[in-house]
Amino acid sequence: MTAGTGSAAVTRAEYCVVACAEAWRGAGEVLASPMGTVPALGARLAKRTFSPGLLLTDGEALLVGDVPVAGAPAAAEGWLPYRRHLALVATGRRHVMMGASQIDRYGNQNISCIGDWVRPDRQLLGVRGAPANTVNHPTSYWVPKHSPRTFVARVDMVCGVGYDRAAAAGPSATRYHRVQEVVSDLGVFDFDTPGRTMRVRSLHPGVRLDDVLAATGFALGMPDGEVPYTRAPDAAELRLIREVLDPRGLRDREVPPCGP
Repeated sequence: MTAGTGSAAVTRAEYCVVACAEAWRGAGEVLASPMGTVPALGARLAKRTFSPGLLLTDGEALLVGDVPVAGAPAAAEGWLPYRRHLALVATGRRHVMMGASQIDRYGNQNISCIGDWVRPDRQLLGVRGAPANTVNHPTSYWVPKHSPRTFVARVDMVCGVGYDRAAAAGPSATRYHRVQEVVSDLGVFDFDTPGRTMRVRSLHPGVRLDDVLAATGFALGMPDGEVPYTRAPDAAELRLIREVLDPRGLRDREVPPCGP
């Protein structure tokens, strides 16, 4: 497929940017907190196009405009002191897209350790803000390398809370809890099933369903009918990605080109 600047084909990374951007479609005036290059590009693309009300920060205390990930200094649009940030976080007015070292069929996420918590094989980031994020506002995940080591039957430690554990904890955990979607380098996944387990929403062009199933450590739900492909960026979106938001091509470092 060709689109946008010149005749260069849409890359896998660019499909991923659009898929991440779609997580904030219709979000309104909420704080977008993307973690990773591709999610950051997605949030800025969404703000530039179909979700202009999104709030973006400089990672510290300023609300900023939709600047390039690696471009000029951010133009401040407002002040976001920590107390206001916490108020947004605690009342469902934030949508974070975190990473996941492990994630299971219910959306439980692990970024803390691999192996037994008492004596782990590997120490990772730690629990950090994942529990509070997941029970207080919508959460999505970005996984740049889809594999059975990441999509596991059971996470070694629960950091981000999935649907089964939130339900077991009761109304205090479910009031704002929503694991919206998981975007990987192979496709987009959601939890729109009766049992709130992960299902395939779309595959990125060039990806076979068998490849996804083989790279996932649990059974995935399927949509009715054929599995659709992730939508491609239109010409305007592709120009923004390539010429405005990421002219240095940092997206390709996170998701190397493979040719859809």
